[in-house]
Amino acid sequence: MINATMLGSFTLLGFKDSSAKYRLTLFALTLLCYIVIIFVNVALILTIILEEKLHKPMYIFLCNLCFNSLYGTAAFHPKFLFDLLSNTHVISYAGCLLQVFFIYSYATTDFSILAVMSYDRYLAICRPLEYHSIMTKQRVAFLVCFSRLVPMICQSAVVIMSSKLILCGFQVEKLYCENWSFIKLSCYSTTLNNIVGFFVIILYCGHALFILCSYFQLVTFALRYPERRRKFLQTCMPHLICLTNVSATLLFDVMYARYGSESVPQSLKNFMAIQFLIIPPMLNPIIYGLNLTQVRNSFFRLCRYKKQVEG
Repeated sequence: MINATMLGSFTLLGFKDSSAKYRLTLFALTLLCYIVIIFVNVALILTIILEEKLHKPMYIFLCNLCFNSLYGTAAFHPKFLFDLLSNTHVISYAGCLLQVFFIYSYATTDFSILAVMSYDRYLAICRPLEYHSIMTKQRVAFLVCFSRLVPMICQSAVVIMSSKLILCGFQVEKLYCENWSFIKLSCYSTTLNNIVGFFVIILYCGHALFILCSYFQLVTFALRYPERRRKFLQTCMPHLICLTNVSATLLFDVMYARYGSESVPQSLKNFMAIQFLIIPPMLNPIIYGLNLTQVRNSFFRLCRYKKQVEG
């Protein structure tokens, strides 16, 4: 038995079957993806901050979503890029716990923000006359804080409980640290950890149910009032695409971590494990930037203004 607090480091087994040539190619692709993620998210955040007419609840929540993408990917990509160029793939005990906290607080915050955005769209389309009286500055600030603090509290509880475990191993089966791999190393029963984990899962299934109910109302309203259909398609379809994107990638990761087959190739395991850290952060700002006319026009106007200033 190994006391978890005495462990110096964990070995990441996700790299075990990768050749040096394969890792170099993957390094180039990952670096390119990370640069794109930083560029598109920072561009959208700056566009919303600098353009005063975008200082509205929907765009504030979108800005929060982009900031969360930068927060989550920063916990994975730099370490992953370093490991791709290294011959030893280890992470310290403290670093492992921090990675668990940051990556999974990012994932759950994404879900919370998407739930808040669905509530905002429901009010804007189904109850437009009441929208401004309900969605006040105080309410917007509360919803932004809710979408960030609740996931952090949940993940803090998960990480603190995991840090108390007595471990019988130090090999993590992924490219990064995640809580299920950590729990599987425990020498003793993890019933309490599982209960807390299921509570968190149920909480975010509640988020998903809330989003589905909101969209049911939105679709019903759009079908009943054709004049509202255009607004629904313009502002809700990007949100629905982002929701599907995040939900599908997270579901793949959670289900495979618990029920995945050992016969699956390591490269496919790795892709399934990291897709939610690459696909949603890269596509969400692009989807919103291309579909929301005000965001797209403001971005191009700011680009033209910058060229005029430099000229």
